[in-house]
Formats: sequence, structure tokens, C-alpha cells
Amino acid sequence: MFSTGCVFNLSWLFRRDQQSDEDWADLQHLFFQPGRGIRSGRGQQTGLMFGVQFPVGSKASTGTLGPHGFVERGQEPEPPALVLNNGGGGGGEDEFQGTGSLWLWPLPPAGSLRLVSQWTDFGLEETSIMLDGGKLRDAAKAAQQYWPEEGSNHG
Repeated sequence: MFSTGCVFNLSWLFRRDQQSDEDWADLQHLFFQPGRGIRSGRGQQTGLMFGVQFPVGSKASTGTLGPHGFVERGQEPEPPALVLNNGGGGGGEDEFQGTGSLWLWPLPPAGSLRLVSQWTDFGLEETSIMLDGGKLRDAAKAAQQYWPEEGSNHG
């Protein structure tokens, strides 16, 4: 938890069902190299997507800012902003697993925060959970500064 935003640590797992070896290889390519297209050129991929809706109605999705949420130095994105940072993964003949984190900025206001996920390439249609924005704000009050601000007196 941070004083201005929050991080959600995520993990996901996909188990092989009835896919042929060729289809499994295509799915492996999609799982570990999202955004690079399907090896055999079969169709359009959707990628793993997340979104949020604040209690006041404003929305953000992971596709808005591009990979890792890069914006020009010294500039803030239009709030709210949601960024997916992939952490890694692995897998083999029977399953793929991955991890990542979502950075949400700014902290949501008190009320119901809707967190949405979708990955249609892997059969996950849009699904969501509701979180309490007030509890996230309360947790952020306990955030502690580890490093002094730039330009402050270091003693």
C-alpha cells in the first residue's frame, strides 16, 4: 500500500484441457508473449486485461497507458490509471502459470471499487469483484516513507 495508490499482487494459472499439441503451442505463445501475435496467424488475440471502475463512475484499464504505464517524465497520466506489470511465469505440457502486479493510481474514494478481468483467448470472459475503496484508503494511512523527499535536509 502506498499513500497515493495501491498495488494488487496477482497470480493466474491455466490448465490444459483438450487442446492439440499445435493449439497448446499457440496458447503457450500467447501466454508468455502477449501482444506479439499468434505464431500460426490464426485470428486476433485479446491478451490479459484488467480494469477498474471507481464509485464515482470513472474508469481505467490496463490497455490505456501501454506496457508498464510509461508516460513522459514529469507528467502524470489522466486519473485514474491502472498498469499491469508482468512478474514472470512458467509452465509445460499441462499448465501455464504467471504472476504480476496491478498499480492503481490514485487511491479510490470510499465506496465500491469494481475490479474487472478478461482474457478471452483463455476462456475468461469479463468477470469482476467489488472491493471497498474506503478500506484501501484506510490501509494507505499506515504507509510509511522509506526515503526522504528530494531536496529535503538529510541532517
